[in-house]
Amino acid sequence: MNDSLARRISSAASFLSILFLVGCQGLKNTTTAPPTPPPTGGTLQTSVNHIIFLAQENRSFDNYFGELRQYWADFGYPDQPLDGLPQFPTSAGGAPPSNPGCDPAFAFPGSDCTIDSQSPMVQSFHYVTQCVENPSPSWNESHVDFNFSNPVSSTATLDGFVWTAAHDSRTIVPPFNDVNGQRVMGYYDGGDLNYYYYLASNFATSDRWFSPVLTRTPPNRMYLLAATSQGHAYELRQNSTLLTAPIIFQELQTAGVTWKIYVHPGPDNCTTPQCLYQFSYIQNFTYGQTILSQFPQNIVPDSQFITDAQKGQLPNVAYIEPASAVGLDEHPADFDANPACCSVQAGAAYVSTLMNSVINGPSWKDSVFILTYDEFGGFYDHVAPQAAVSPDSVPPQDLLAGDVCTVSTGPTCDFVYTGYRLPLIVVSPFTKKHYVSHTVADTTAILKLIETRFNVPALTKRDAAQMDMTEFFDFANPPWTTPPSNIPTQNVSGPCYLDHLP
Repeated sequence: MNDSLARRISSAASFLSILFLVGCQGLKNTTTAPPTPPPTGGTLQTSVNHIIFLAQENRSFDNYFGELRQYWADFGYPDQPLDGLPQFPTSAGGAPPSNPGCDPAFAFPGSDCTIDSQSPMVQSFHYVTQCVENPSPSWNESHVDFNFSNPVSSTATLDGFVWTAAHDSRTIVPPFNDVNGQRVMGYYDGGDLNYYYYLASNFATSDRWFSPVLTRTPPNRMYLLAATSQGHAYELRQNSTLLTAPIIFQELQTAGVTWKIYVHPGPDNCTTPQCLYQFSYIQNFTYGQTILSQFPQNIVPDSQFITDAQKGQLPNVAYIEPASAVGLDEHPADFDANPACCSVQAGAAYVSTLMNSVINGPSWKDSVFILTYDEFGGFYDHVAPQAAVSPDSVPPQDLLAGDVCTVSTGPTCDFVYTGYRLPLIVVSPFTKKHYVSHTVADTTAILKLIETRFNVPALTKRDAAQMDMTEFFDFANPPWTTPPSNIPTQNVSGPCYLDHLP
């Protein structure tokens, strides 16, 4: 399971059926009567019985939430520090960030993108299209994004984003439309992602929340489940062995804590555990095979999540896999079967059906729902990755000849840096209102929260070093015993095209 294009193929009929489901699954501005409020004076251990987490695909913080302070100004939220795009709010007068673009003297076709003294500066800009061609977040691109001139340096110049996107667009066969890489400087706003902006503004987010490692999806998802990739900088290859590292579900099973993995059944609507397993990242681990053979009842379709939430039957820990196979994971488009594909609005609308089933259901009173992303997707972010703890002192084991760090080495060549910043929304009756965390953390902090609540040990040194996320909550006086009743329906009417920008 990886970023391969085949995994994200969706049929037009399947896509339309999902949109129909979205329209029928409670996106209206209604809220059921809240359950009896929990008592005041609680703790994490006495208050929270359900931790739910979902990581969508390939978005940076600036790409999604860079405009958040402007949204606050427009809708009357109190301003507070948040390290978003510097041009917002517009009253602050900041200049949009930029990256050097391709010298037009070296035009495509015929030339690679060339960065020199004649390069135009490409500023951040607002997308009109809700679909965009795929930049790469892989090992080489992530490091060149970090420092174009010296990718192995510890000095983050953050000036290679446009070049890597342009280079990839020109070398892909057939090439992408955006051969100058400008798409990486785009962002969405509160009109595009109105559901997410509302939740992030009323509940909690963070401006120092990072992916675990400077590379693409599969290793970051290994960290999300096991707090290590055991040396993998890439997805597992044909001759790779499965990871032997324990995953969080192994610890929970040993401790007698209930858990489930919810998986979209894909375009073929498969519902057996054996089929759903093929869409789950647990297949990268030896314990995944144990789950399939001994606990197949814990791998269920994502529709079961809505049923479990509505009936108050959620497990202690619920992990929702992204609906990648039907294009609802918010991943940018590549060679999908039916382009233009993968509107961020369609993905957000799908997520809203899951979140609303908790917000409007009997499990609300003792649940935490964490929405984040696996990695930055190659999109620009103006905050540098942070130094991090090596999980197990295992260096990269699968770099290819000529990769960054194979010719020369440096501080970013080991698993001692995070990746780039990610969007984060923490929704719960206990979430502090309009809260922004500034504590540096990566997505393995979700594991730390689970470990803290259910008294299981850390998986590696990486999750052991994370915050436990309790700063997001007020258990003594829960702020949201009654959830908000005016949560907006996610907009789905934005245009979706790939052949031009913005």
